[in-house]
Amino acid sequence: MNKVKLYLMELRAPFFTATIVPILLGTAIAYNLNSAFNWSYFLLTLLGGLLLHGGSNVINDYFDHKSNNDELNKEFVRPFTGGSRMIQEKLLTPKEVLVEAIVCLVLGSAIGIYLTIKIGWVILAIGIFGVFSAVFYVDPKVKLVSRGIGELFIGLNFGIAMTLGAYYVQTGLFSWIPIIASIPVAILIAALLYINEFQDAKADEAVGKNHLVIRLGKKRAVTGYVLLMIATYLAVVIGVVTDSLPPITLIALLTMPIAFKAIKVAQENYEDSAKLVPANVSTILNHLLTGLLLIVSFFVDKWI
Repeated sequence: MNKVKLYLMELRAPFFTATIVPILLGTAIAYNLNSAFNWSYFLLTLLGGLLLHGGSNVINDYFDHKSNNDELNKEFVRPFTGGSRMIQEKLLTPKEVLVEAIVCLVLGSAIGIYLTIKIGWVILAIGIFGVFSAVFYVDPKVKLVSRGIGELFIGLNFGIAMTLGAYYVQTGLFSWIPIIASIPVAILIAALLYINEFQDAKADEAVGKNHLVIRLGKKRAVTGYVLLMIATYLAVVIGVVTDSLPPITLIALLTMPIAFKAIKVAQENYEDSAKLVPANVSTILNHLLTGLLLIVSFFVDKWI
């Protein structure tokens, strides 16, 4: 039982909101636009998404160990940065971590294949993109994160792809609405990764993990974080103004004070890992609450 607990800890389940939010959003939009809701398909989509997310977390820990990244990281702030530390604390072996990653990715892929057979090839395409991103995010042969596009891939996967996928599972149809609605969620999850990179920057740079924070330097990177926060709310406003989103989605703007707090903390403490923590927390909270407000707005819009 202790080993099972360690495997569960390795998954970093508290961050599964990054998967739950877009899947709920895509499902809410399907109900709003098409009155479609299938419980079994929804649960399978959620389980498959969580398995792929967990597999991504775990395989990234494995590759960060292989590159000596997590061993070099002395400025991490748990639980936000620095990985799960299961290998570093010798609670799990690298082989056990790799096996867990493979099991999660295979099971998640199996669910995706089943949904593809039942619903359509779009699910397969989204799944392949997700698995590719999970494996090659820090894989030494490709290293998407080291090319300065890791944040983009995170936003695409945990924003647009999952929202569109959840919508398609329920309806079997393509629509631009779930893509447009997912943009704020995509930006915020990219912003979460981005702000977490500040604490990991020194160790990441030492192993050639040259993400945007390293490429820009912490001082200039703060401006990038501010722009991401602004872009989140502009995406909602533009969506409403262009009639792509229902007016009620403007309730997502209620989270702006959280964004302002995170921006202030980041501007004042970008060099101090410990003092930056409120920005990490606020970004997580902002992603969760903004996503939930968008989800609720689509359900309410259907009922009124």
